[in-house]
Amino acid sequence: MKTTKRQRTALFFEMMGRVGFTTEETETLLKAERALQRWAELECGTCDDRRTVSVERDEITGKPFRRVQFHSYAGKWVDRREPCRDMEAAALRRVAAIAAAHPGLSFYHQGDPRGCALYVLRPGDVPSGEDANAYYSRGVAVCVN
Repeated sequence: MKTTKRQRTALFFEMMGRVGFTTEETETLLKAERALQRWAELECGTCDDRRTVSVERDEITGKPFRRVQFHSYAGKWVDRREPCRDMEAAALRRVAAIAAAHPGLSFYHQGDPRGCALYVLRPGDVPSGEDANAYYSRGVAVCVN
């Protein structure tokens, strides 16, 4: 029998509770994951028939910019670059605040928009001396599909 999203969400909250997170912390982590997921999508760029939207960081200052490219009604190519809110840094600050309350756990931010953007790594998920980049999927994915 196929589970509903509501059932999967309830199971996820139950599992996060077993790992040691409160309901509020779990909600905050899910919101942070969604923000990180959307940021990763925008780093790759999104488009429709009329325009392309992406985010990029200034190489010198590290400040984020929203870039919008489109053809104007006059037929000219328009390329706008404007400052935007740093949703990635804000989400990572929320994750860091929760991580401080759980010293035995660590978090991994995976920047590929095709998968979950945030993982909780428990002791033993990443072998000693190894890089989390190769083992993060052994952790708990902070997302509900």
